[in-house]
Amino acid sequence: MNPLTRRLGKMLVLSVLLLLQACASVQHADVRDPWEAMNRSVYGFNDALDKVAIKPAAKAYNAALPSPVRTGIHNFLGNLGDVWTLTNTALQLKGQATAETFMRISVNTFFGLGGVLDVASEMGLEKRKEDFGQTLGYWGVKPGPYVVLPILGPSTLRDALATPLNIQGDATQQFHDKATRQALSVTRVVDVRSTLLESLDVILSAALDPYTFVRDAYLQKRENDVHDGNPPSRFDYSDADAP
Repeated sequence: MNPLTRRLGKMLVLSVLLLLQACASVQHADVRDPWEAMNRSVYGFNDALDKVAIKPAAKAYNAALPSPVRTGIHNFLGNLGDVWTLTNTALQLKGQATAETFMRISVNTFFGLGGVLDVASEMGLEKRKEDFGQTLGYWGVKPGPYVVLPILGPSTLRDALATPLNIQGDATQQFHDKATRQALSVTRVVDVRSTLLESLDVILSAALDPYTFVRDAYLQKRENDVHDGNPPSRFDYSDADAP
């Protein structure tokens, strides 16, 4: 396990311990979010970090690079991300998804200039995104309470505990050169934020309470992710232990 993964793992464990310590005295209205007071504090920290560092970097990124270049970078990082998706579709015993994802990686790597061109999508090969948190959910692990992680943002206890493995399994972390790994990690963050500059800002500015909007949207999205867009009709989003 590389030093970055160890540091993030320690950060996650410390965050969870702090939340557990705080939850006994926190009054909360949403059963999915028993650590709301602590979560709001972390949310505030992340929001401030976004305003002073990540958002300006994303704006500079968009201004400095033409759209085709940004698209190529996005595709390249997506192709690397498909490797971890392949692993998790296999762990979930999704035969067709595993085969199609393998084909995506092969086609984009060999015919798409290492993934810079998304030839696979043009061929009708669906792009999926699977991580170890989804794999745990697929095998019945409950999401647990909602958690906001420093820097990483919204999560659940299940997804937070899966995060170190997700980081270690990321193909960007398999490069031997430390500078390359760090550059790819930073570029991925900026790339994702750059695609949300307009839509995210408009949505959050219109929300009465951005914190609850982000929480509710994240929990619903993750349940949809686990069930491939078809959550059971009995699922209650107000219940942290719902299957």
